[in-house]
Amino acid sequence: MMWSLPLLRHTDVPPRVTENFILSGYRFPDYSLLQCLVSAFRPTNETGNFWTHFLPIFLFAFHFLEIFKWEGAPNPGDPFFYPAWNYFIGVFYLLLASSMAHLLNSMSLIIREICFFVDYGTISAYTVGSSLAYYYYIHPQAGIPNIGVGAQNATETQSDRGEEPSSPPPSCTTSSFYSSLLTLRPFFESLYIPCSCLIAIVCVITCCNTRQRWRKYRYIVRTLVFLLPFFISSTPVFYRLLSPSPYPPNSPLPSPYPSSTMAAFFYRHCFWLVVSAVFNISKIPERLSPGKFDIWGHSHQWFHCCTFLSILDELHMIKVEIRALLLHPSLIPALTTPPQLPGPTLCSTYGVMMLLQGCIASVIIWFGWCAYQIYAPEQKRLKVH
Repeated sequence: MMWSLPLLRHTDVPPRVTENFILSGYRFPDYSLLQCLVSAFRPTNETGNFWTHFLPIFLFAFHFLEIFKWEGAPNPGDPFFYPAWNYFIGVFYLLLASSMAHLLNSMSLIIREICFFVDYGTISAYTVGSSLAYYYYIHPQAGIPNIGVGAQNATETQSDRGEEPSSPPPSCTTSSFYSSLLTLRPFFESLYIPCSCLIAIVCVITCCNTRQRWRKYRYIVRTLVFLLPFFISSTPVFYRLLSPSPYPPNSPLPSPYPSSTMAAFFYRHCFWLVVSAVFNISKIPERLSPGKFDIWGHSHQWFHCCTFLSILDELHMIKVEIRALLLHPSLIPALTTPPQLPGPTLCSTYGVMMLLQGCIASVIIWFGWCAYQIYAPEQKRLKVH
């Protein structure tokens, strides 16, 4: 019975369920939970959307867990890794919520709305997880104070070579570099994370609104609205890329400010984000040949692939900086020259994410209630039909 449920054309399902230029492969919005789960193994127009974000969960976890195998890395529960775990949680929930939203949205019109509200919420939470990782690992003032793991590694390495721990040579360039950091310190210390959280909540509210308003331009609005958290979250990266090295050219200590490897991963991260936005807005290739890409190869599947590739490059970028902090802290000016950020704590990492999740959950509950008011009568008519 579950395997024989008919797949329908766009004219046989409620207009709310249809997507532009996708003509067939629809499930009627009255599936049971078990029928939805089984549909992951049937060729519906949501099957590719599910697998293109479900399988990447395991690939992302594989690459993420590598950081705990590095020589000199503290144990996974060390405060140094709190931001990394929050980043992992953000990405994990994003990929899981996205895949489940596409799999379970045919249970009812109301559940369909709630699924995508949760999807938007996890995207916003992911942006804050990225901000926490950028703040503690990529930030120009980042270091590992109050932990001592990296500093201990550096001292041991230099002792093995019979050297004294070194500090960066003073120069006019160094002085001007840290003068500029001092001017940005109020933003970085007081406003960066709160701004990221506020923008994330605004994004959730805006994206949820597009399911009732601005329907004609909903894909453009949803895509563009996440440009703002990208620019806010990426502020430390932009600063690192635009700042000159604090060391003179003949310095024996090569500065990782900015690291060419970090820059390459960031540019690739941006490239995949741009490509994913093009797919999401243009609806190519199905726009060019409606009906031909209903099951496999339509734009949303490519959108999923590109967004994951952007996340993977972002992860590699963060790993480069984590490794630099752990293994080469003597090359990080912030370790020896003030100002320096305080180290991560439970409150400043998990606490921030929990507070954000509470706010996002409140937004989802509100919009879910509004969706119930709108679609409950229509869902009853569909059951009678």
